[in-house]
Amino acid sequence: MNPLPPERKWRAITLATLVLAPAVWSLLGGLVAAASDDGGGPAAGPAIALGLVLLPFAFMVLAFSSEHPRAPGAVVKAMGLCLGVGIPVSALAADAVTGIVAGVGAGGIAALRADLPHDWRTRAAAVALGAAYSFVLARVAGASVLVAAPIFPFTGLGLADHFAEWRQARAAALRGSPQPDGR
Repeated sequence: MNPLPPERKWRAITLATLVLAPAVWSLLGGLVAAASDDGGGPAAGPAIALGLVLLPFAFMVLAFSSEHPRAPGAVVKAMGLCLGVGIPVSALAADAVTGIVAGVGAGGIAALRADLPHDWRTRAAAVALGAAYSFVLARVAGASVLVAAPIFPFTGLGLADHFAEWRQARAAALRGSPQPDGR
């Protein structure tokens, strides 16, 4: 199988992020409404349900548009990772946005097609960095992180893949260059 061209990868990431954004905003809106003590606000249940319904579609868009060879299984694995990582991180961070970014990023690792130089460690580091960034941003900038949160998970994976490709090209260039002693 030929490597996925960067244009297609970024198209897949962009489309998946466009589906992910309303899912994350709906989830966060519902969680805020559920935690609010004020009466008369919006109902939390429908917003949370909408977010949870849209979330698998973001993984579907990511897997199928990145031409993942086993896309249906990758989507199921992505949802499992999303819940398995997102819930404990939310509990540990004591905020929902950090857990959602971490969970969606972990799911994205499984859903986004990985070609030869891409490895899960680089992608996991990008997810951890995005989650840490959202954790800090939630405490410094407050509610404004809610607007930017959907951008972090899949974009971080794309950047991690580009870093892995750059690292591989750099290593190949160093191997092909002459040694300092002229050999």
